[in-house]
Amino acid sequence: MAAAQGRFSDGADGMDSAKETSVPLPFRRAVEGLRKARLRPGIEIDPTRPPQRLAPHAYALEAAVVEGDEDLADGRLILLHDPAGHEAWHGTFRLVTLVRAELEPEMAADPLLPEVCWSWLTGALEARGLTYGEASGTVTRASSHYFGGLGERRPATQIEIRASWTPREGVGGVPDTAAHLSAWCELLCQIAGLEPLPPADPGVVSLPQRRGPQHP
Repeated sequence: MAAAQGRFSDGADGMDSAKETSVPLPFRRAVEGLRKARLRPGIEIDPTRPPQRLAPHAYALEAAVVEGDEDLADGRLILLHDPAGHEAWHGTFRLVTLVRAELEPEMAADPLLPEVCWSWLTGALEARGLTYGEASGTVTRASSHYFGGLGERRPATQIEIRASWTPREGVGGVPDTAAHLSAWCELLCQIAGLEPLPPADPGVVSLPQRRGPQHP
């Protein structure tokens, strides 16, 4: 599989851009960690344009859990970097995510669903031995009921998780972004209703691509 390509928030396209030298080395290494991550099958992932105003440097991925022609869950993960540090982050990196899925009626009716969904995120991080700080977020459950010409449709419930956390910085001030991406994808699979894989499952493979590399 070809390595994922992406776009830096300052306009540098991928790791081979002529503007690479304008991007801090810790951020370049953190992005490279995302690109080299090895994740479970069934997840299709692709770089997408990151937000421009959240931090001096940003990189974003969008992903979906796919079964046949159906997307069971989808989401976005954004890596932010401010070399000067950020008071609210208590660090120079921040991971921000949005994950959403449509739920089965039995699961949607569980009163503890928000707490369970949040524990999937923290549990996935802790299962990989990842240290993180300043975690915050929301879990939103929304129901849709159909009337009139749409009255034959059954009610549907969507769950949405918005979260952010500060990954612990390792050697050279670089967090283990590959492990954080792996944990995030585990959250995506759990909200899609898939069983979690054992930590050392031999079926783990390189990320498939949803589409080809993005270019200007």
